[in-house]
Amino acid sequence: MSFPFTTQEVSEAGSVVTIPSLKLFARGSSEYIPSKAPVFYNPRMALNRDLAVLVLRAYRKMIDWDLSVCEPLTGCGIRGIRFASQVEGVSKIVLNDLNPIASNLATLNVEKNGLTHKIIIENDDANSLLISHSHPNERFDMIDLDPFGSPSPFIDSALLALKGGGLIALTATDTAPLCGVNPLSCIRKYFGRPLRTEYCHELGIRILLNSLVFSASRHELGVNVLFSHSTNHYLRVYAQVRSGAGKANMAVERIGYILHCFDCFHRQCSFGLANFKEARCEVCGGNMNVAGPLWLGQIATREFCESMLSEVESVQLSNTKAAKKLLNTIIMEAEAAPTYYVIDRICDRLNVPPPSTELVIRSLSNYGYIALPTHFHPRGVKTNAPMHIIEKSIKELVLIPSNTLLPK
Repeated sequence: MSFPFTTQEVSEAGSVVTIPSLKLFARGSSEYIPSKAPVFYNPRMALNRDLAVLVLRAYRKMIDWDLSVCEPLTGCGIRGIRFASQVEGVSKIVLNDLNPIASNLATLNVEKNGLTHKIIIENDDANSLLISHSHPNERFDMIDLDPFGSPSPFIDSALLALKGGGLIALTATDTAPLCGVNPLSCIRKYFGRPLRTEYCHELGIRILLNSLVFSASRHELGVNVLFSHSTNHYLRVYAQVRSGAGKANMAVERIGYILHCFDCFHRQCSFGLANFKEARCEVCGGNMNVAGPLWLGQIATREFCESMLSEVESVQLSNTKAAKKLLNTIIMEAEAAPTYYVIDRICDRLNVPPPSTELVIRSLSNYGYIALPTHFHPRGVKTNAPMHIIEKSIKELVLIPSNTLLPK
């Protein structure tokens, strides 16, 4: 099979695929630009695909039946190929791309990896393909939406093509709207107002989940969030979708707002839909800025993440160390309250040198509060301590010699 561009082979976690030559679509001597290539492949998303394999293995173990999977925006097919070769119990995968060159390249890669008995290649519009599988006998156990940009145009049709109890995965690479750079774009795509705060990536995940919950509720479907993460340039969420108006109502009840004070960094959660035009900070009296509506429930389930972690040593990954580190941190913060504090931001406002993250966490724990690291930010702390306690801890720590550790 020939293509109107130069190709090369790449290996990822034991799978070998043909892709457009990386050097032809690079800026300068090194930076590859996936959107410029005639068929989409992003080497920087290898960890994303590692985690997707771990999720699918844990999900397969959780439901204990053979899986049918759909990737409606497949590009070169690497994700679906890894699912087929690395997840036991995947019986059928449908890979699709509207670009005929991409579907031809995916066909070549499926043949190259000896997976034609499991993988079907389609060349169709993603929404049309998903709607064609909306009949109960045609639905999938798992649908993975990994677009270039926003997944919002495909969520409704994906929900219609998903079995009850099925798993939906969403990637959002349009972090500028979700993180508050383009708020009107975020409202238009996700029906949620973002804020440009130090914890904007967590807000972005919660706004993305809000969009999923409301789309699901229209079809009387509830959402159980299993795993979420923010890595590099994208946000990623995985949720199990469950049938029933009662399940939908339970999910909607976890929708609300986060109110943030840019003067003193105080923040609070408010469940339900309401108007906060005159909201004032209860700490300093400043104006409270509002993000939402957004998901206020857990953005990861500890038990499911532990199941993912248990699979790490059983499967070949492109970056085992990074996957383990990320999962261990998310397991720690899985049951923590929304938002986190970035130590350096607080220290800038207090005009003091920043102590280590470990010391701040230990100090807050000694005061009797929950304090945990977060995968969202290396200098972030998730805690239920009020701002005056956090400030007190930091001020005390900067007076302690740097070679002195607080008691455990």
